[in-house]
Amino acid sequence: MKTQQVKRILIIRFSSIGDIVLTTPVIRCLKMQLPGAEIHYLTKRPFQPILESNPYLDKLWCYDQNFKELIPQLKSQGFDFIADLHKNLRSSFVIGQLRVAHASFPKLNLQKWLLVRMKMDFLPKIHIVDRYFDAVAPLGVKNDRQGLDYYIPEGGEVELTALPDPQNTGFIAVVIGGKHNTKIYPAERVAEVCRSLQKPVILLGGKEDSDRGESITAACGSKVFNGCGKFTLNQSASLIRQATAVLSNDTGLMHIAAAFKKPIVSVWGNTIPEFGMYPYLPGEGKSRSLEAQVNGLFCRPCSKIGFDKCPKKHFRCMNDIAVNPITEFLNNQP
Repeated sequence: MKTQQVKRILIIRFSSIGDIVLTTPVIRCLKMQLPGAEIHYLTKRPFQPILESNPYLDKLWCYDQNFKELIPQLKSQGFDFIADLHKNLRSSFVIGQLRVAHASFPKLNLQKWLLVRMKMDFLPKIHIVDRYFDAVAPLGVKNDRQGLDYYIPEGGEVELTALPDPQNTGFIAVVIGGKHNTKIYPAERVAEVCRSLQKPVILLGGKEDSDRGESITAACGSKVFNGCGKFTLNQSASLIRQATAVLSNDTGLMHIAAAFKKPIVSVWGNTIPEFGMYPYLPGEGKSRSLEAQVNGLFCRPCSKIGFDKCPKKHFRCMNDIAVNPITEFLNNQP
């Protein structure tokens, strides 16, 4: 394809927080490497805050329930190319309706299935960000290795002075939420980490994580502030940006922390970094990331997504993670 003929490009990624943040290098590189091209993005309405302030996007298309209602409007745009970064039946439907040149990326579902079910590892040692760039390779666009982007809109910042004492003088952010329980570091282990940290802590998560956060604060006192359910996504991103370091489960705020180039300890339970979704910190940033996990546990990974409960009922993938390396890493950050 002759890139000088490409004037309008549609990126498709419907969900979720982390997956969308991981597409931001593609957005940036398209805009910077194809002068004059318009970059559009199609996603679900709940994820609008992630991209609404991205300066490399010309148009953000969001839908609430039925994305098919947008098809006539999308057709009217006259797209020259579609970068399918979701690669499912819905994105295929959009491509089929618009009938323009398109490309996608290798999802590696078979390789992941073989590793989960058969413990046969055929996964390439490549991050999903680099796989996403396969979708724009026909345009000659390449990864600039500058990492992820996250832009907080005006009014989305949280001032340190608005935080309680002692968090208003600096803190470590600890992300305790997650979609699946087998990807969540147990509250008692989080409390053990927090008690060993030299700096105050702010817990981050949704309203559904509030009770877990309360149990942690009860075990740690005022050193820990339970922010779960008290902040919007962009406000949580603002706190991540201002934190000295971040401890996080494998979840969306972990990738937002990577976008801000924060020192990160990522905690891995039933999933593994080898799936290609670990914090994306290219170049020297890799030294600012610690992947906390239990190696050599035969039942791990037990899923590429997660479960409500440990299938083996012992949850060793989380309970056996050593605390000392986590606290040492976090305490050594300036």
